[in-house]
Parts: sequence; structure tokens; C-alpha cells
Amino acid sequence: MCGITGFVDFRRRSHEHVLKNMTSALAHRGPDNSGLHFLQTEKAHIGLGHRRLSIIDLSSLGHQPMAFEKLSIIFNGEIYNFAEIKKELEECGYSFASHSDTEVVLKAYHCWGVKAVEKLIGMFAIAILDQSVEKLTLLRDRAGVKPLFWYCKDGLFLFSSELKSFHQHPDFCRDLNMNSLALYLQYGYVPQPHCIFKDTQKLRSGHFLELNLKNREISEVEYWDVEKFYTLPKLAIGEHDAFEETEKLLKSAFNYRMLADVPVGIFLSGGYDSSLVTAMLQSDRSEKLKTFTIGFHEEKFNEAHHARKVAEYLGTDHTECFCTQQEALEILPQLPFIYDEPFGDSSAIPTTLVSRLARQKVTVSLSADGGDEIFAGYGKYTSLRSKLKALAVLPSLLKPALKGLLTNSNIHRLATSLGIFNADDRLNRFALMLDSDEKELLSIGSSFWTRPELRSLLTNTFTDGFTGFHSDISQDWLSNVLAIDYKTYMVDDILTKVDRATMSVSLEGREPLLDHRIIEFVAQLPSHFKLRKNSKKFLLKEITHKYLPKEIMNRPKMGFGVPITEWFKKDLKGYFLNYLDSGRLKKAGIFNATMVENLRERYFTGDQANVSKLWFLLMFEMWREKWC
Repeated sequence: MCGITGFVDFRRRSHEHVLKNMTSALAHRGPDNSGLHFLQTEKAHIGLGHRRLSIIDLSSLGHQPMAFEKLSIIFNGEIYNFAEIKKELEECGYSFASHSDTEVVLKAYHCWGVKAVEKLIGMFAIAILDQSVEKLTLLRDRAGVKPLFWYCKDGLFLFSSELKSFHQHPDFCRDLNMNSLALYLQYGYVPQPHCIFKDTQKLRSGHFLELNLKNREISEVEYWDVEKFYTLPKLAIGEHDAFEETEKLLKSAFNYRMLADVPVGIFLSGGYDSSLVTAMLQSDRSEKLKTFTIGFHEEKFNEAHHARKVAEYLGTDHTECFCTQQEALEILPQLPFIYDEPFGDSSAIPTTLVSRLARQKVTVSLSADGGDEIFAGYGKYTSLRSKLKALAVLPSLLKPALKGLLTNSNIHRLATSLGIFNADDRLNRFALMLDSDEKELLSIGSSFWTRPELRSLLTNTFTDGFTGFHSDISQDWLSNVLAIDYKTYMVDDILTKVDRATMSVSLEGREPLLDHRIIEFVAQLPSHFKLRKNSKKFLLKEITHKYLPKEIMNRPKMGFGVPITEWFKKDLKGYFLNYLDSGRLKKAGIFNATMVENLRERYFTGDQANVSKLWFLLMFEMWREKWC
């Protein structure tokens, strides 16, 4: 696991010291080694920078940038099937000096060109400079486990694993993208390909980008899309065969991700996904796996005792730690640096803590993200099904009148006086849902600030150019929402959270459930293998029960929530008072200061429903103070 960065400056003004600074900004991603390649040509100054966290082949032979003939590569990630690809290349006449997967990727590209990406099983962000054809190629893995940003303006092209590298270039322009800010406030993250800065983008998952150094043209090409597998005809397969094939794929993916020349551990929450990863791996091993859990003293948020039961049953070497308000207070000021784009998922705090805990004993830790998006584990899926059924029987002629009733201010006041929780927000959302299909329902249900609210909150105008929730994928509503969540919430919230938290402490996070072979198969399974009556994640749960007793696993899903509602009325209250101060907000001129202040005061006087909206505003304001 590493950090990569670089530039192509057609103005020929960027020099090696700038590259060094950009690379040093990623030292936390790779503390073990640093490498630079700076090249001056008639057309451009070109820089490739790499920070290394040594995982496979710890020797100097794995040093990057790595070159072969006219190719140079910098690589962040792991290719788990590199030994098989290496054998294939040796049969083609290639020889190898190292045992690293980097050298395999480099020579695979030399042999097959960009089509080599189709052979890779793993997570990766790769930059390859080909001087023979004067081309820079950037590649990102299928699921988007590894991040890759790029910037292009006035003859300057930058790329990096994290935005903080760009700030080290004197010509990087930090203009705020208002459309992206609106998206962040709506969803709690900036969805790909958008970025909080103008002229800056995320390379989309399953894509590669080519920069032609001769004519400066940029092309972005899709090489893999999860939607393709949801559009295929559903497999005519029995339950036993579906069970066996899925289990075989899971076992292969999990074992691949134990490959390392350093200690490996597992994040264990006690839920189905992480418990299955742990149980399946421990079943084939005599040595105790190292597992790590973060708990909370607030019981409704605490999963530690569930994880402990699983660890005791499996006999793992288990470590747990409880997150206190004081620890949250210590991490909170660091979040804008760790997440150098506004990020609203408050579980970034315990994720950072569990990463620190694991790093004391291991260099690699497996996470179990993606199970909910692949196997239909979120409660919102059953909720969506209920809403679709209700809307289907509601006469169309009644909808305009009902919408008028739901948005009537008198009805809102009455609902509030009757003690209906979060009445204004709920009634407004119901009104928006009346004319919605499953994709729009998912978007509304995923929104914290709705679009109408944002028009009142933001002082500048914005446009809605995000189409992530609007693509037509399948006639099957569940396939539609699973594919959308895989390409939006999973990659830009969950995977971003884990990547930045783990890499902030130089810990490699691996995602065994995101092996592309799993989703390619499961996407083609009929929906009743995933969502059966009120049983979510049916197939994955049945496989888990082969390894763990039902009585340990059968409990309500908790998620990885954080008690911010309580915390910001106590020790953390000062953050809301300081960063969401009316005078401070008026000076910045981005938000309607009166609206924010009213929201803040309602929260302090007991309106708990507004805390997530306030948290998003706080995270943005702290980020703006750090980076703008």
C-alpha cells in the first residue's frame, strides 16, 4: 500500500523540489521509502512521486518508481493474483528481478498494454508513463477501493492519491465548486467523478485515463462497470448451487487477501460480514487470527460484546477498545487533514481509532465492506420495497392534493405540536416521494439536506449535474438500487472512510468482499437470494451459519453509528458554537447564517433530528479553515 502523485507541466515551470513536496505530503501512506522520477522534455516537465508501505517483497527491489525499457510505473495497492500473471509472463519470455507485484504490473502492461488491467484481481491506483508513445496512463480498480484524483488547468496536469498533494504545487487553484458542495451537503460525501475544487476530478472506479503528451488530449475510458452484470439475464440456478458457488468465490477472495510479508489482522464488528470473513479464514488456520473491535460506552451504539462472542467462539487473538468523548475530542481536529475533502460520515472517528488499535500489532487489516451493497443488507431496501408498494396503489389523481397537504405550513405546525419526530423534514420528504421510482426514492432517502433546503441554505446558486441515481439498469428494482449504492455510497463514503483512516496510520486496509468475481456472480442471481420476505442478505447469512451458530449471529443490524447527538451537547458543544457562529458564517458568505443559527439552537434545545445536518456543516467549516 502506498501513495502516488505527479504532474505533467506543459508550461515547463514545475521542478523536482515541487515533486518532492507533493510526494512528502503522502508520507503517512508510505513511511518505509520514497522515490522520485523527474523528466524534462521539449514538451513538458514530468514528475512521478511514490511513498512506499512495504507489504510484499520488503527488499529494495520493490522500490518505485520502477522502470522497464521506456515504461515507468508508480503503483498504490495490491494485486493478489500476481503470481499467476507472473507465470504467464514468464511463459511469454519475461524475467523478473523482484518478488513484487509492481514489477508484474509493469511487465504485464508492456506485454498487453492497457488490456492488462482485465487480468488483475486486486485494488489499485496506477500511473504508467510510456515515453515511446508519449503517453501517461492512470488506472483505478473496479470497485474504487484505492483513490485517485486529477487536476487540469492552464497547461498543468496533476494527479495524486490524496488532494493534500495538490496543495504543495504553487499553481494549484483552490476555487470552491459550489455544485460539489451541494452534493456533499446532500449525501455527506462528494460523489465521483466530482471534487470539492473546480478543475479537479476523481478518476472513476473501473476507468482509466490517458493523457497524450503530444497534443495534450485527455480521454477517460470505462473498462468495467457493475451495471453490466445486473443487466444480464438472471441465472436459472438452484439454492444449493448458488450457495456452493458463492461460498467458493468468498473463500478464494478471502484467502487471496491474506497474502503478505507482514502481519495481517481483521476488523471484527460482530456483524455478519466481518464475522464471516473471520470465521472462514480461521477455519483453515491453526494460528490465531488477530481481530480488532471498537466499542462505545453508550449501549445502543456498542457492538463490542457481539464481536467478543464471535472472537471467543472462533478463538481469535482479540483486542478491543472503547471510544470515549475525550478520544473523539482528540481526533476531531485531525479529521480535516485525514479527509482532505469534506466528509460527513461521523463513523470516521471510530474507524480511525480501530485503525490505530490494529496498527500496534499488524501492518495489514481486512475490512468487510461491500456486503450490504452486494447481498442487500441495509434496512433501506425493505423500506424502499414498502414505499414502492404503497405508491403503486395510490391513485394518481390524489397525489397533487396530497402533496399540497404535506407541504402546508399549518399541517407542519400541527404535526410538530403533536410531537411527531422531525415533522418538517419527514413531511417534505413524503411530498417529494409521491412521484418517485425506486432510484429517486433511494436518492431522497440517502439525502440529509434535500435540494429545496439547499436552495435556502446556500447563498450561491448551484446546478444538479449528478446522474448517479438516475441510470436505468434493470427491470428489477432491487438490482437498480444495489448497483447505484455500489457506485455511489459504497465507493465515496464507505471506501473513502476506510482508506483515509487506515492510511492515516500507515495501515493497509483490504476489502475481501470487493473481489470483482463475487459481484459479477451475485449480481446475476435472482433477487430472492438476497432479499427474501423480511430477511436481508439471505444467501450470505446462510453461508455464515455454516461457520457460526445462529444464536450468536441473530440480532438486529446496528451499523457503525456514533453518538454525536449526545456528544455535541456535552464535551464537543464548543465546536458547534465556534464553527457555526453566525458572525463567522456571514463573513464567509457561503451559507445562510440565520438559517444555520436557528438550526443549531433548535438542536441545543432538544431537536435531535438536526444533528447530522449540523455535523455536515461543521465538517465543511473545519475543512475550509484547514485547506482554503
